[in-house]
Amino acid sequence: MDPCINLKNVVAIILCCSSVLMTCITCTKINLQPNIVLIMADDLGIGDIGCYGNDTIRTPNIDRLAKEGVMLTHHIAAAPLCTPSRAAFLTGRYPIRSGMDNGYRVRVLLFVGGSGGLPKNETTFASILQNQGYATGIIGKWHLGVNCETRNDYCHHPLSHGFDYFYGTPFTNVNDCKPGERSGILVDYQATLGVATEALGTGLLMLLVLRWAGFANVGWKTIVWLAVSCLLFFGSWYSVFGFLRRWNCLVMRNLEVVQQPSNSETLSARMTEEALAFIKRNQKKPFLLFVSLLHVHTPFFTTKAFIGKSKHGSYGDNVEEMDWHVGQIVNGINNAGLANKTLIYFTSDHGGEWDSVGTNGEREGGWNGIYRGKKGLAGWEGGIRVPGIFRWPGLLPSNKKIDEPTSLMDIYPTIANLAGASLPQDRVIDGRDLMPLLEGDAQGSVHEFLFHYCGNALTAARWNPKGSDSVWKAHFFTPKFEVGACYQSETCWCHGNHVSYHDPPLLFDLSKDPSEAHPLSPATEPLYHEIQSRIRSGVEEHRKTLTPVPLQLSWDNILWKPWLQPCCGTFPFCWCDEDSDDSNKLQGSDQ
Repeated sequence: MDPCINLKNVVAIILCCSSVLMTCITCTKINLQPNIVLIMADDLGIGDIGCYGNDTIRTPNIDRLAKEGVMLTHHIAAAPLCTPSRAAFLTGRYPIRSGMDNGYRVRVLLFVGGSGGLPKNETTFASILQNQGYATGIIGKWHLGVNCETRNDYCHHPLSHGFDYFYGTPFTNVNDCKPGERSGILVDYQATLGVATEALGTGLLMLLVLRWAGFANVGWKTIVWLAVSCLLFFGSWYSVFGFLRRWNCLVMRNLEVVQQPSNSETLSARMTEEALAFIKRNQKKPFLLFVSLLHVHTPFFTTKAFIGKSKHGSYGDNVEEMDWHVGQIVNGINNAGLANKTLIYFTSDHGGEWDSVGTNGEREGGWNGIYRGKKGLAGWEGGIRVPGIFRWPGLLPSNKKIDEPTSLMDIYPTIANLAGASLPQDRVIDGRDLMPLLEGDAQGSVHEFLFHYCGNALTAARWNPKGSDSVWKAHFFTPKFEVGACYQSETCWCHGNHVSYHDPPLLFDLSKDPSEAHPLSPATEPLYHEIQSRIRSGVEEHRKTLTPVPLQLSWDNILWKPWLQPCCGTFPFCWCDEDSDDSNKLQGSDQ
């Protein structure tokens, strides 16, 4: 027998086996469909966690995630405020594409009973994974709307956006939810309306006195008409602002309101119980669980076990309690034997609000590390630089740091691809798959450009040239936050006298100056003009991809509409309370 023929046969067999093996490996990777657990903190500063440099607050559970996985140190939110950032996270798209940001004063949803919210035609990552056979659940904060035209249409509700199960608040944690705290919704408008009511009441009283003294010839019909008008004026605004705790602070399970007003002191514990129950009942099939924490948004509802335990006051106590809740969820995954089958991701929706001061005068803000700015302050790193930690034992490396520009929007294509799904082809997806970067197959950033908006106005852009270690960032305008309306305020406005415009744009090299302390000039950067020109070209290309959409955060959409208000019981007497120990509360959807 010809040995060459035997050799050819052997080679053919080897090639065939190799092809089959590679096909199996590829199929296994595509069909693996890992469980996905996404944990998002609220208002957490990147410098509040031990693994990101904090040595005064203890976060052992989050630090352990970083040690066992991959930590991103250049991770960026698409907006410095809750509603637009979360919309971008869920859709993988800049919030301007869905109308989920606004150029004027209001840049978040203010009422559960408003008509604005995440549009029905947006496709969330939950919808994509739901179509791939995943059980999908969200536990905690939503803040992306509920209804559009009627109290029960649920057009913006999580169950209308791909989630099988929802337990939590459709709104957010605000001062109005804590008895004794000052209101946090349009407080200047409330003050103006209160002064106007007092003026009307005083005027009416003076008119009565003058008529009684004979100095005013005014008929009783006129006085009655004025009195009724005064009462109607007072009632019209007090019915909104006087019952904010009832209107905005509520808990839903799926489409049902189960607690109104909410008991925020026990809500975080109930959320963790719900998360663990969701994991338990879905452990035999792939699942997506989005745990949207209320920590560390003010006001703080810290349990006694953590009060006074940190070195950073009430804020530090709340961060340490948040870390405990994260540990409970991670332990739930580990104890169920799902660690190697589960991708866990931890982040914050935006930066911390470092200048927040409570009613007792204590500072309640976080720490954004070396980064300039804060929550609500568009453009500067402190408002948008967030933690990003991934753990997947057996697939991702451990104790690895990556300092490449990435975005919260990248979670969308990353988990869609892991689930074996195709991305929507009828819209622009701004996120990029992170797995090649996380696994070490790619070295550079998945983004050449990232754009930063203040409302619906482009305020800054960062450019990471391919093959370069430099990250350039240009600010077209910056908020005036040292003094004025922005100082000690959650939201800095994006227009008029509230901002300073820069021509040419302020330019920084974030790879050398991450604190954005030293603007570059032609004298300090030889490539200054080329960099500015390339960023302008990138901005022009980006703007070509934008199309006009209805603004979901317009005044018409965010103001309270009683016919849209979720209510348990008979409106307006909305009240119900579900015992946190009720065993029925953990009976969720098994879809």
